[in-house]
Amino acid sequence: MKKTFSLFIAATLLPLAMTAQARIALVNSQDIFNAMPEKAAAEAQLQKLSDEYRAEHLQMQEEFDKKYAEFQALDDTTPSAIRERRIQELQQSDDEIRQFEERAAADLARQRESLTKPLTDRVQQAINDVGREGGYDLIFDVSVTPVAYSGGTTSDVTPQVKARVLGQ
Repeated sequence: MKKTFSLFIAATLLPLAMTAQARIALVNSQDIFNAMPEKAAAEAQLQKLSDEYRAEHLQMQEEFDKKYAEFQALDDTTPSAIRERRIQELQQSDDEIRQFEERAAADLARQRESLTKPLTDRVQQAINDVGREGGYDLIFDVSVTPVAYSGGTTSDVTPQVKARVLGQ
């Protein structure tokens, strides 16, 4: 979807821009994002959270496995009411594990968004500033939309944006 939209924009705006002698630049926002020291801190926070969820999941799984082993160890003389109760416990434990996995994945996604959004916003603001200051009409982000050809009239503004974001 993103690629189709980008191709549509390129197909409609690029011919118009070329006829008006537009100033076009390229930027690699992913390169800039990866160079940000805050990215490593955000990744460390996310890894810590992920490890906590993984440890809790492992504990839940071990408890389930223990209950299952106990169920398997029941002999044929065990009353059906006890067997049914153990089956219900196993099903409940399995449901709890699945719900935990869903909540953990959702929380990790929320945390990732809250930690990276300020960084991507900073990169976008720097791109806007460089574009405005440089008098560019269009800046294509090559990390999102690959550019098959870039002639001599395009500029790579990645170094200027990176300097602005990193405060260099």
